[in-house]
Amino acid sequence: MSIMRVAAGADAILDQCACFVDGLDDDQFVRPSKIVGGTIGMHMRHTLDHFRSAITTPCSDLIDYDHRERGGSLETCRTATLAEITTLRSLIGGLDEPAMASPMTACVMVSSDGQTAELGSTRARELFFAMHHAIHHNALVKAIGNEIGITSDDCFGKAPSTINFEHTGA
Repeated sequence: MSIMRVAAGADAILDQCACFVDGLDDDQFVRPSKIVGGTIGMHMRHTLDHFRSAITTPCSDLIDYDHRERGGSLETCRTATLAEITTLRSLIGGLDEPAMASPMTACVMVSSDGQTAELGSTRARELFFAMHHAIHHNALVKAIGNEIGITSDDCFGKAPSTINFEHTGA
């Protein structure tokens, strides 16, 4: 049953993303950052691409986060981004313990010259990777938001271990 906590954690991170995006206007979503680089929309698209790969790649296929489509409506349209978050949350809700424990192989690029390595994994581990990756991009999104005058929840862009430490000191 603990493996299903990963799905719950991923769902919570996607909920944070939805709440943040829902609080923006269209201009804020696509306004380029002068400090961080990119836009909130670009960071969200990147994050959601990782979730989609982790959730939907068939176990018989290599999961490859490095070869993704870039651009598109998820970078420029808040409504499309919110719809994708809703879809991903629904797909996560449909995962059961056997699906989460399913073995997978991730292909990871390990150098800028394109060298790769294949790593054994599970759907749960890949979903956790997408969740952890999202938290770090949310920290960048939060910084962009601060740059353009948007405030967010204190926990947005913080790892659960950091929040736990701040509350318990352990």
